[in-house]
Amino acid sequence: MAVFLTSISSVAVIVLIMALGYILRGSGWFADTFASNISNLITKIALPASIFVSVMNYLNRDKLLSLSQGILFPAMGVVIGYLIAWLVVKVLKIRPGRRGIFMNAVVNANTIFIGMPLNTALFGDKAMSYFLIYYIINTVSTWAFGIFLISNDDPTIDKSKKTDKKKINWKKVLPMPLVGFIVAIIWMLLGIPVPTFLGNTLSYVGSLVTPLSLIYIGIVLHDAGLNNFKFERDSVLALLGRFVLSPVVLILLIKFGMSAGYDMPTLMRQTLVVQSATPMLAVLPILAGEAHGDVKFATNVVVMSTILFIVVVPILMAILQFI
Repeated sequence: MAVFLTSISSVAVIVLIMALGYILRGSGWFADTFASNISNLITKIALPASIFVSVMNYLNRDKLLSLSQGILFPAMGVVIGYLIAWLVVKVLKIRPGRRGIFMNAVVNANTIFIGMPLNTALFGDKAMSYFLIYYIINTVSTWAFGIFLISNDDPTIDKSKKTDKKKINWKKVLPMPLVGFIVAIIWMLLGIPVPTFLGNTLSYVGSLVTPLSLIYIGIVLHDAGLNNFKFERDSVLALLGRFVLSPVVLILLIKFGMSAGYDMPTLMRQTLVVQSATPMLAVLPILAGEAHGDVKFATNVVVMSTILFIVVVPILMAILQFI
């Protein structure tokens, strides 16, 4: 019961911040360009800072080495998730502008804002090292691959036209969040201490990601109109992928690994499954907007997955008894 109340409390915080963006936009506080300004601030500055701080706070060389074996299962789960999501996109002909969003919605989770506090409420700090396993995979999946699926699904680009292959768009090859992750890993492996003033600055800037992302969603909700949001086919498929496909694939992989003789602690199994079923990335609508994708669809699935997570939690708790 306490965990269920914790999940409701976490979701309530998210909904209230989104409501703030919605109300302030309706009150005329935000200009039409404000949403795009937030998008640039988050993707180019705040997110890289947040990722750098998270890696430095939660990882070190010893942890990275000790967690290396457990990474195999969520990594395989992510790969299988992408493959199944890609097949769904092809077979059901999900339209351009939604394809990259859909695949990210199915595979990548909101591990930091929802996943981490829920995991701590469920299992305590002793499960933090296991949480890091999923966090690493989720971060790499999102910023080393998922973001390219969205940018390459830009419906405003005519892919039938030949482009100069000699020109490389480094902004797409190395998006700033991925740069932040790479720099953090190198910094950590080299054992370079982070000066206090720099660490504090990056922490403050990085902490802007979640509230600004949620305010952005509130603005999009207002501009799109709440009456226009509904459970359409693509939204339902994305939700099923996030809350059913992702955890089921990981559970099957874990069961197969254990039957093959791999000894995985119960706490690790439960932590990985919990993280695989957390809501979608809060920054998904912003990434969609950067690539001229279907921002309304991205906002729709993020909002619905966040709210429906209240229902998912007790079901997840029941399933954990058998894992």
